[in-house]
Amino acid sequence: MPKIVDHEQYRKELLDKCFDLFAQKGYSSITMRQIAEGLGVSTGTLYHYFPSKQALFEQLVQEICEQDLSAALAELEGAQTLQEGMEALGRYLVKNEDYFIKWTYIWVDFCQHKDSKKMLQNSVFKRTNKRYQQAACEFFGIQDAVLASFFLSFVNGLILEKLWGDETIDFIEQCALLGKMLTAYLPQHTAVFRNKTAFISGL
Repeated sequence: MPKIVDHEQYRKELLDKCFDLFAQKGYSSITMRQIAEGLGVSTGTLYHYFPSKQALFEQLVQEICEQDLSAALAELEGAQTLQEGMEALGRYLVKNEDYFIKWTYIWVDFCQHKDSKKMLQNSVFKRTNKRYQQAACEFFGIQDAVLASFFLSFVNGLILEKLWGDETIDFIEQCALLGKMLTAYLPQHTAVFRNKTAFISGL
């Protein structure tokens, strides 16, 4: 009998391997042929799942978004307050520092060769950014979308500082400080994960 291929699972497996290839060569330098060689598949197979390098990258962005949120949720499990959640986030960043630096480098390389206005109009990037903001609201009980955006900018800024080689940045220390600031700013000490069940169902 012919082998039955789970095409969705196979697509995800290819995407998982693409991350390291982009990290090694950068988005702008690597070609679809090189990606196919790195994955051990034919270019025809690669184009069957991804019509272009940008389409592949956009799917990788979506896949990584869901993986990031699932992993972060598991790391923050058990935190009962905003402060505890922020400290757990700091530990999560430390544990995955190398990955986040590589992913930021890939993003910077991708963005520098794209028109910024077109980037802002890209539905995939809009959707994933909204997903991260939604997660920030759900994780930490933040209702203000502007505050959620600030929170994400803060985390991205920490990772960029690490990328630039600032050894004074301490993820746990910085996240704990932000936790204190947000706790003082927000009305009441909102508990994290109050809507965790609803959020998990949305993943």
